[in-house]
Amino acid sequence: MFIARQPIFNNELEVYGYELLFRLNSNSTQFGGISSQGATAMVITGLFESGLDSLIEDKIAFINFDEIFIHSNALELIKPERMIVEMLENIEVSSHLVDRLTDIKKNGYSIALDDFAQTYQTYPLTPLADIIKYDIMVTPLDTIVSDIATGIAQGKILLAEKVETLEEFLKAKEMGFKLFQGYFFSKPSIAGRSFNTSPSQIQYLRLMAEINKDEPSFDLLADLIEQDVTLSYRLLRLASFRAGSELISSIKFALSYIGLREFERWISILMIHDLGKDKPKELIKISLIRTRFAESLAKRAKMLSLEHESAVMGLFSTLDAIMDQPMSEVLSEVSLPQSILDALIHGEGILFPIYELMISYEQGNWPVVEAISETLNIEDYSIYHAYREAIKWANDVILNIT
Repeated sequence: MFIARQPIFNNELEVYGYELLFRLNSNSTQFGGISSQGATAMVITGLFESGLDSLIEDKIAFINFDEIFIHSNALELIKPERMIVEMLENIEVSSHLVDRLTDIKKNGYSIALDDFAQTYQTYPLTPLADIIKYDIMVTPLDTIVSDIATGIAQGKILLAEKVETLEEFLKAKEMGFKLFQGYFFSKPSIAGRSFNTSPSQIQYLRLMAEINKDEPSFDLLADLIEQDVTLSYRLLRLASFRAGSELISSIKFALSYIGLREFERWISILMIHDLGKDKPKELIKISLIRTRFAESLAKRAKMLSLEHESAVMGLFSTLDAIMDQPMSEVLSEVSLPQSILDALIHGEGILFPIYELMISYEQGNWPVVEAISETLNIEDYSIYHAYREAIKWANDVILNIT
C-alpha cells in the first residue's frame, strides 16, 4: 500500500490539513483487484490501526471518496474532527448518495467537492458541501468569479487547487479563497530579488567547505563554531545529549564525539532551518522528510555507499525555494559531491533515480514510483514505511532544533 500526503495551506501559509493520496498495491492500475469500497476500507483501517497522527500529525486529513467508497462502514473509524470527506468529481449522483452524505453531515463530518466544475446553482451536492475545491488549471480564476461570490455569500470555504505560482496564490487569496493546494510554496520566487549573503550563511558555507575537504581540520572547524555562540551552544547540547553522563569539555571534543558525518548532517539541517525562517514551515519540514526518506531509499536499494550522499541530496532539494535562487547558483557556493550536483541541477547521475522516486512518491505519481522501485529492487511495502518513519523523524528533529 502506498500513501502520501500533500499539504493544504490557509491564507497565512500555515498547514490546515493534508490530502492523502493512496494506492493499494502495484498489481493493478487502481484498487488491487478488489472493489473500490474494499480498497478504501483497507486504507482507512490501516490509517486507524497505524495511528493517523503518524501521517498527518495534529492536522486534518482530506480523503477521497466516490459514490461507492462513501458507503463503507470504515469511514466512521476516523473521527469527524480529523477528516474531511472529499467527494471526487464526475461521480454519479443519486438519492441514495444524497441520503448518505446527509447522514454523514449529521454525524459531524465536513464534505468537500473535489475539482468542482459543475453548475453551482443546480448541482445537487452543492448545498451539502462545506468546502468547494477549484482546480484553477481547469477552471481559471477569471472564469468562476460569479461562483466565488455565491459560494462566499453562502458561507462555503473555497479551496484553490493546482496553485503553481506565488502570483496565483495572491490572486486567489484576494478573491476570497481561504485554502490553497499546489507546489507554489516549494518554488523559488526569483524575480526582483537581490541575493545578499548573510553573516550566518557565510559561516555555514565555510563550515561546509571545510567538512568536504579530503582532510578536514577539527581545529579549524572548532574555531569556526566558537565564533558563533548560538552554534556552539547547539553543538554542545547535541553532544551532551548523545554522551549521557560523560562530560563534554570542549567544542573540539564535541566534534570528535559526534563524528564528521553526523556533524555534517547536523550543520546542514541547521543551515536549512535558519535560512528558511521567512518561508513556510512546511518547506523546511519537507527538506527534513526528504533527507531521511532518500537515505532510507538508498539503503533499501542496497546503495550503501551512497546513503550519506542521498541524505544530503534530499535535504538540499528545496534549497532553491528557500534561497529564492536557481539551484545551480545556490549549490555553486557549497562544496558537494558531483553525484548530488548531477541529481539536483542536471537531473541525471547515480542519485537521480532516488531523487525521482522521492518526488514521485510525494506527488502520488504511482506508476513512476512502481517503475523506479522495480528498477532499484525496492519492495513496495517498505516505501510507505520509510516515508512514514521519515515524517516522524523530521518532527523529532524540529522539536530538537527549535
